[in-house]
Amino acid sequence: MNLENVLEFTSFDYWFNWRVLLCAIWVIVPMIVSLLVLWKYEDSSVQTQPSLNGNDVLCIDDVWRPCFERIHPGWLLGFRVLGFCFLLANNIARFANRGWRIYYYYTQWTFTLIAIYFGMGSLLSIYGCLQYKKQGNTGLIADQVGIDAENGFRSPLIDGDNMVSFEKRKTSGSEALKSYVHLFQIIYQMGAGAAVLTDSIYWTVIFPFLSLQDYEMSFMTVNLHTSNLVLLLIDTFLNRLKFPLFRFSYFILWTGCFVLFQWILHMFISVGWPYPFLNLSLDMAPVWYLLVALLHLPSYGLFALIVKIKYKLIS
Repeated sequence: MNLENVLEFTSFDYWFNWRVLLCAIWVIVPMIVSLLVLWKYEDSSVQTQPSLNGNDVLCIDDVWRPCFERIHPGWLLGFRVLGFCFLLANNIARFANRGWRIYYYYTQWTFTLIAIYFGMGSLLSIYGCLQYKKQGNTGLIADQVGIDAENGFRSPLIDGDNMVSFEKRKTSGSEALKSYVHLFQIIYQMGAGAAVLTDSIYWTVIFPFLSLQDYEMSFMTVNLHTSNLVLLLIDTFLNRLKFPLFRFSYFILWTGCFVLFQWILHMFISVGWPYPFLNLSLDMAPVWYLLVALLHLPSYGLFALIVKIKYKLIS
């Protein structure tokens, strides 16, 4: 699609008026509130064992174990690898065709975020499959230790210095893994809301009602506004990740950063807006900004509801 041509984006009058003030309130105030919510509720701790009281504390096993006990973690690994390869190939194809201009759009930001999620998930699933294999061999090792003890064999002990060095490496690796798992959970919830928002706005607002010049319904366009959400939903049906509502704040910050990026860009470069409803020169701009801001609630809420229904069904 061609970007609309609007002149004088960099002029003083364009930015200092009541419309921009209201739009700034709709964008900046929710971002500030989101930061306060995260400061109060976000907990970066990650458990190594599942919680028994059913809370939303993140567990390392949750990122690689399927929600159904009978499904081998390898199936989730295979799906994530295929999903990552598909999304990465699409990103590479679009970048080769249009260059950095693809990141002018919120949809491409979200598409890339989902690709990162599947890439990180693939690595975590590989780790999980290795852990799953080790757990399967635990019984065999325990039996062997018992046999050795009966026969009078002893395993060599680790001396003090080597033990301290071993524990330090183990602790360092464990903390890095927990940070990685925590980031993975954040990207999952942030990308879920963004994928619902982008695909719903495109198919219900942009595609049917806005007449865009030189618009072409290509496979790449349909794929860009469909596949990311479909893949994420399938992964959601398979995984064991929680979906605490307070991380809705990350979704708000994600969209807010995109809008601020667009504003800063238009202050210095006279280019068209990627989406017509972002145009601050329109008298209805504050209404459009408020409507899009309010759409974040059903977008995130719908995905949270899907996760809740899934756990109700499997319980």
